Amino acid sequence: MSTPDFSASAETRIFDFAGIGVGPFNLGLAALSEPVDGLDGVFLEQRESFDWHPGMMLEPAHLQVPFMADLVTLADPTSPYSFLNFLKQTGRLYRFYIRENVYPLRAEYNQYCQWVAGQLRSVRFSTAVLDITYDAAVYRLSVEGPEGPEVLLARRLVLGTGTSPYVPASCDGIVGSAVGGGGGLVLHNADYLSRKSELQAKRSITLVGSGQSAAEIYYELLQDMDTYGYQLNWVTRSGRFFPLEYTKLTLEMTSPEYVDYFHGLPQDQRDGLIKSQKNLYKGINSELIDAIYDLLYTKSLSGMVDTQLLTHSSLTDAAWDPAAGAHTLQLRHEEQGSDYVLDSEAVVLATGYTYREPDFLAGIQNRIARDTAGRFAVARNYGTGVEPGEIFVQNAELHTHGFVTPDLGMAAYRNSCILREITGREVYPVERSIAFQQFGPPRPGPIAVPAPFQAAEVPA
Repeated sequence: MSTPDFSASAETRIFDFAGIGVGPFNLGLAALSEPVDGLDGVFLEQRESFDWHPGMMLEPAHLQVPFMADLVTLADPTSPYSFLNFLKQTGRLYRFYIRENVYPLRAEYNQYCQWVAGQLRSVRFSTAVLDITYDAAVYRLSVEGPEGPEVLLARRLVLGTGTSPYVPASCDGIVGSAVGGGGGLVLHNADYLSRKSELQAKRSITLVGSGQSAAEIYYELLQDMDTYGYQLNWVTRSGRFFPLEYTKLTLEMTSPEYVDYFHGLPQDQRDGLIKSQKNLYKGINSELIDAIYDLLYTKSLSGMVDTQLLTHSSLTDAAWDPAAGAHTLQLRHEEQGSDYVLDSEAVVLATGYTYREPDFLAGIQNRIARDTAGRFAVARNYGTGVEPGEIFVQNAELHTHGFVTPDLGMAAYRNSCILREITGREVYPVERSIAFQQFGPPRPGPIAVPAPFQAAEVPA
């Protein structure tokens, strides 16, 4: 493939900002910025259309946040791009109302995002960013789009390229063999639905991971065990299959005040906290845990269920045995300090996602601020440029802003902050104090609460 000639571009328009990647977070920013007078932004996505985790669109799966955590509502409840307006415009508002469940189905949320994306003039799909350079206070983006190579100019960048499937180092070998065609069936849960029939044709399946995705897949495969006759294992290094902590005072930690508190901690303390808070954002819906137990109980009435749930177990190594037609998984029981082996024809890695810096940032490394670990040094206002207000990040600040980073419920807040920095004014009111509890030392005086609503007097 020849290198595109970008020098021929005659583009002179300079965008106020360019959003790179169109997942839910940058799509929300696009929706919130669309009605802002005088603001000129563009959003670039290499995929052909919006499609959010297509490999995990299991039929009963729903979001773990209420519908108000849509793209816009928590910043602008009057926005035409709200989830409720989507329901109204698609004739499903009353059905959602009668359902009496505030948690949208995951497939429904995906349809909603596609509906919003289809209305936004600033969003360009099938457009890959290949390289970025910086000169004279302007970022030059070399892109390849439907019309061929092009250069776009922007004063600011908003990086929303999202996270990528994480594969543990212990599985590199079997994943490489599977991809190369010389091994067995190994896949990340991101590809689960497209390869489900392949999995169910195997005699044994081992699922590695402990979060919501792992639980959803285990529950679905457990339902079909008797039909397909496979043996099913669920392995986690966690000490238990823990529920997502969702009590109200814990939810207050998804607040501006807690982000302020967390961001103000030293780097080593923040890193330690993130490791200890996984049950706040990586746990399993408690109803699903109960449903799994009930299904196991029901199936046990006809005899022992051919499944194993293995806790405290870290996958230390894995190899494909072509003679046996199975993977040999080396596991270590961390609490007992003992090693054991598990054989499985198929392996599903529900091991989460991680942020990887895109290659196109290579040309502007001198414009990016770093911490001592080489990561983005993200300021409280979500900027990570050496010059304030030039480069912002979406879902790449877990280490600086805490576990709320991937939370859909805080996306509108973050986008309100980013728009405030870009425009120099508070386009959407930015909440500063919503929690009853205090995360640092006590503040003097009473807790600040909003003033009660006072109806305007109507003249006689």
